[in-house]
Amino acid sequence: MDPSTSESDQAPEAISQPETEATTEPEASDPEDEAQVSADPKDPDHGAERIGYTGDILGETVPLSELNERQETSEAEQVRTEELTQLIDASLNEVVKDEIITGQIISVSDKDVVIDIGFKSDGIIPRNEFEGEVNPGDTLEVYVERLENYHGQLQLSKERAEKVRRWERIERAFENGTVLEGTITRRIKGGMIVDLIDGLEAFLPGSQIDMRPVRDFDSYLDRKMEFKIVKINSDNENVVVSHKALIERDLASQRESILSTMEAGQVLEGVAKNITNFGVFVDLGGVDGLLHITDLTWGRVSHPTEVVSLDENLKVVVLDYDKDRQRISLGLKQLQPHPWENIEERYKPGDVVEGKVVSITDYGAFLEIEQGIEGLVHVSEMSWTGHIRHPSQHVSLGQVVKVSVLSIDHSTKKISLGMKQLETNPWEGISMRYPPGTVLSGRVRNITHFGVFVEIEPGIDGLVHVSDLSWTKTIRHPSEIVKKRQELSVVVLDVDEKRQRIALGHKQIETNPWTNLATVYEAGTDHQAKVVRVERKGLTVELPLEVEAFVPIRELKNKSTTGFPPYQEGDEIDLRVIRLDASQKEIVMSETAKQRQEKAKIEQSEREAKRAVRHEEEKAVRQHAKREKAASGPTTIGELSGLESLKKLNDEAADTTTIEE
Repeated sequence: MDPSTSESDQAPEAISQPETEATTEPEASDPEDEAQVSADPKDPDHGAERIGYTGDILGETVPLSELNERQETSEAEQVRTEELTQLIDASLNEVVKDEIITGQIISVSDKDVVIDIGFKSDGIIPRNEFEGEVNPGDTLEVYVERLENYHGQLQLSKERAEKVRRWERIERAFENGTVLEGTITRRIKGGMIVDLIDGLEAFLPGSQIDMRPVRDFDSYLDRKMEFKIVKINSDNENVVVSHKALIERDLASQRESILSTMEAGQVLEGVAKNITNFGVFVDLGGVDGLLHITDLTWGRVSHPTEVVSLDENLKVVVLDYDKDRQRISLGLKQLQPHPWENIEERYKPGDVVEGKVVSITDYGAFLEIEQGIEGLVHVSEMSWTGHIRHPSQHVSLGQVVKVSVLSIDHSTKKISLGMKQLETNPWEGISMRYPPGTVLSGRVRNITHFGVFVEIEPGIDGLVHVSDLSWTKTIRHPSEIVKKRQELSVVVLDVDEKRQRIALGHKQIETNPWTNLATVYEAGTDHQAKVVRVERKGLTVELPLEVEAFVPIRELKNKSTTGFPPYQEGDEIDLRVIRLDASQKEIVMSETAKQRQEKAKIEQSEREAKRAVRHEEEKAVRQHAKREKAASGPTTIGELSGLESLKKLNDEAADTTTIEE
């Protein structure tokens, strides 16, 4: 009976019987009885009766022999299953996370691409990682990101695999020094970005683009060039490349060849690599030389760009080569003839030429009359009459002016030029126009400590010395009596046409007053004067008739502890003239002279009175003695003693008078 049929056809009540009754094992019996029951397998009922079962038999009754056969069959199938599993496992690849493996496209949808990599399950890659057409059957390398994602699927990446492969190529190129080709895509601060390998970007510093400094970075955009990797950083996948390193490598052998044959006087060709304020660096083909600004041209140059431009091809001569320091000095002007050669044939004194003002100094201006030929126009040669204190008042840098060649000194390579020689000299015949004694009126143009310059005609000045400004006043500085731009009357005193000098006088307009002043201010005369200056040595006072006199401090009544006379400007004091020198125009006065003279008169009167008294006394004594002698005869001793006392009194009076005198 089919077990499945018996289970489905069972009556409900049969199924609902307790499982324990149907499956209860018989009690232990004699082995011989078990053998007898088993001996007749075709008689289940008989056997049941023999073992004592009285209920229905449920399910299939399988003989022991058949059960053994079935067990053997099951074991064989299990062996075959294990073998099949081993075969399947052998056909699958061993897949590890974060590795790159080759796969085949199975199917393509709008969102995903299914890839077979020989794993127990297929992997998926987002469709947006693919560009262009994708066809089933195509093979490609993929990166295993996850063995199972949150959907239980194998997750792969095409972009990640390409990125890893690119970086492996970068590392190999860096280790081996391999030259890679790339395209400069854009410019950033400090350099350029290069598309090096399949979209991998590298940084190209500006200093590593070329041997020469790059001035136009935009000209390198979209240009394909060869590069060498000079630095990598695997942590952030940064790559630095250089094109200059490849150029240096190519120029190394060329540099050695040039330096080995380098010597002074050698003429080479090069390119202006860099221009500075002091010169030009010339690339001679792997080696640089300096072309100093002074060796660019025979003429004056303020900056090298006036002669040379960047990237210009130049033919230069080697002036010096320092092998130890590997410094090369170059010259450009040395390949041209010196401009001073045969200069006498081109320029002669008296020639009129044009020149450009190239330099201005305090003493003159330098003019370039041709390249390498400069001459000096001294400030004194710029104008006959113009009052030029600095050349910049007359010329300016870059101005082109006409000049006359005055002299040429070939030994010192100096040329003297003049500008005023092209104009009429106003000093010619001036002594005829202004003979001495001519009275003029001019404008005060300048005032110095020694005198006043008066313009008597445009550009012609004469000097009024400070001593010729006034007959009577002591002038410390001309500005005390004259002002700038003031009209002043003068007299021509002397004309030196050769030295271009005119001496003028202002006080000579009037007659010398000292002839009359000598009478008015005779020594001993008293006058009232006004203080005009207070000095440490005394006072300067002004007398009537506008004449000044000096009062020494010792001639003043009042003294001061400050060292200066105790007077102020404007004070009026009574003075006496104690000395007058008309030749020196000097008057000395005193405040104490009058007092001293009056005191001397009083003392003189007293001395004269005493002498008169003494004379009268002596006369009386003589008369008395004469009378006594006549009346009484010889003089007695008493008389003699009286006369002696009188004589003594007279002698004492005489001594007192002498001391007072």
